[in-house]
Amino acid sequence: MKTDPEAFIRANTGLMAPPHVPEISLHLASEAHELWLKTEEELEAIGLPPPFWAFAWAGGQGLARYILDHPETVRGQRVLDFASGSGLVGIAAVMAGACEVTTSDIDPWAESALRLNAGANGVSLGFTGANLIGQAVDADIVLAGDVFYDRAFADALIPWFARLATEGKTVLVGDPGRSYLPRDRLEFRAVYQVPVTRALEDSEIKKTTVWRFT
Repeated sequence: MKTDPEAFIRANTGLMAPPHVPEISLHLASEAHELWLKTEEELEAIGLPPPFWAFAWAGGQGLARYILDHPETVRGQRVLDFASGSGLVGIAAVMAGACEVTTSDIDPWAESALRLNAGANGVSLGFTGANLIGQAVDADIVLAGDVFYDRAFADALIPWFARLATEGKTVLVGDPGRSYLPRDRLEFRAVYQVPVTRALEDSEIKKTTVWRFT
């Protein structure tokens, strides 16, 4: 990496609570324009992929809220928080009583963000940077916040999630109405009105639904 991730995260984020999950504090970008809207050249100069870990996306906030409100969902279970980003959902799972939580993200910067955020909340999270899509999962429950924003990504996820569900694993998805959400494969669990950053979304409130993949 061209710069130290932990130092960069500390310098460009502040410790704050996502509006829909005030129980949790995360290192988040306080001004979305300054970090998210950097040009590709600026990002490349510091070796930074798009900083998904720097924001509490609506799908993750809704899913974390659901887990905290329904702790029996994960209590005593082994949990995989897929495409973790900031680690918000994984942290919520630990707080709700999961016996083991593994976070996963292919962005190497996310590992530093996850470590800082876990420490800020006094929890322990496992981490893997491997691409898990299509792989066997050593977990009882798979949590995925805001993952259906890209067609190619969704096309890869859908058969994998379907197989995991067929194997008896619970797959829960938090989604604010992204374009590639496979509604015909989903079972409703809850809905929330989640405050979001207008710089990143098309509104200040996103209707966010928690689904179980079937």
